[in-house]
Amino acid sequence: MTSSFEFPAFPARLSDADRDRALKLLHDGVAMGRLSHDTFVRRMELALAARRPDELAVLTADLATEGRVSRMVFGTVEAVSGFTERLRRAWQAERLPKLLLPHPAAGRPLRIGRDPGSGLRLNHETVSRVHAELSRQGGMWVLRDLGSTNGTTVNGRRVIGAAVVREGDLVGFGQLAYRLAAS
Repeated sequence: MTSSFEFPAFPARLSDADRDRALKLLHDGVAMGRLSHDTFVRRMELALAARRPDELAVLTADLATEGRVSRMVFGTVEAVSGFTERLRRAWQAERLPKLLLPHPAAGRPLRIGRDPGSGLRLNHETVSRVHAELSRQGGMWVLRDLGSTNGTTVNGRRVIGAAVVREGDLVGFGQLAYRLAAS
């Protein structure tokens, strides 16, 4: 008869449920901004290759789950913060000067910049000489950044290349902002 000391003892096999819980924690961690995308991808690869529960524990140790009360508090703070940000944008939008969209029959794009030959000349140090162009394409208004130094934005998002705009959108050229309005 042999004793149990003669056979190596292996830890319990990692269950799919354990792996799924770890992957959910990693996913929630990246969604809440606790992990960068690169860290998330690396840890996910390690979680899928893990063989023991302690390997998963190491990957999620800094992502401890929050209690019900803290989730409720953080959710409330996020909701209030989001509301106040939307309220601030709405307040600013009504106070912004209007930028009238050109008549659709104009046919030519509207050049925007500091250049005296621009259709809309904006004399501000954050506006490039040839900053942006507004044109009508296929029944839609398209705002195109022309390689400006300080950027063009639509509703707070930077335009890379071109973006479709419509009446009511907030557009920015450098530090100047306007609300698009129909003529």
